[in-house]
Amino acid sequence: MRELPEEIERYRDRKWHREESLKVDTAEQVEAMVEELGFCLGLTDMRKGLPSVYTAVCGRRDAHMPRNVQKDYEASRAWVLKDEVIERGKVYYGKLVKGNSWFLAPRMIPVFNSIWGCTRKGEAGILSKNARLVLKVLRKEWEMATADLRAECGFKDKKDLTNAIDELQRRMKVVPQEVVYAPKFTYIWTLAEARFPNEISIKMPRDEAVLELARTYLQMAGMTLLGELSGKFGFQRWESGRANHQLINEKFAERLATGIYKLPDIC
Repeated sequence: MRELPEEIERYRDRKWHREESLKVDTAEQVEAMVEELGFCLGLTDMRKGLPSVYTAVCGRRDAHMPRNVQKDYEASRAWVLKDEVIERGKVYYGKLVKGNSWFLAPRMIPVFNSIWGCTRKGEAGILSKNARLVLKVLRKEWEMATADLRAECGFKDKKDLTNAIDELQRRMKVVPQEVVYAPKFTYIWTLAEARFPNEISIKMPRDEAVLELARTYLQMAGMTLLGELSGKFGFQRWESGRANHQLINEKFAERLATGIYKLPDIC
């Protein structure tokens, strides 16, 4: 099976807000969607095969991000909502798995952090020198604009800070706290542990975290095809398989064929 049955597509239409009547147009609606789903992407379209704020703003299956996003209403609206949600700070936002920007419901922060984060003790062996330098500055200053952070770290090349920030976001150490447009565009950066202290402090064994991620993904997707969970999140096949088999044992999922799993109550 390579294509999803129509009933699964309709299920995703409802869950992912791919219907005109379910379009999102406020920060509160974005937050409610993230809370319901558990997580979603930001400004990506149907080609990623995951729910996103942009797709929900469009309210249709075939949402394609245009090349000139500045002149497109839906892309611009999704961008504005993204900025508003970041500033409100009720859900997590950062560039996480596979370099994509994700929104996470607070309950999913420990799950993602247990899989992709690193402990403070492990930072020296995992993080690059530049990433550790940025982290040191932010732990002293607590929050800083991009240009100020680059100056404080002594980076002459902008790419040094960009790469360090991307690395720290992947490891769930740093998050954008605010987006400022005047007098010039910049992000205000802060520590993830400062913005979501309770959630970041929760530790889970990796296998439990993968299980919860598999559960949340199947709940939002309705069905997963062969290799889908591994493909979306970079897990080893055996790790995804173990999680999916646990969901079967719990009667949360049913197995239709090799590597194909479905929620039991979808007709």
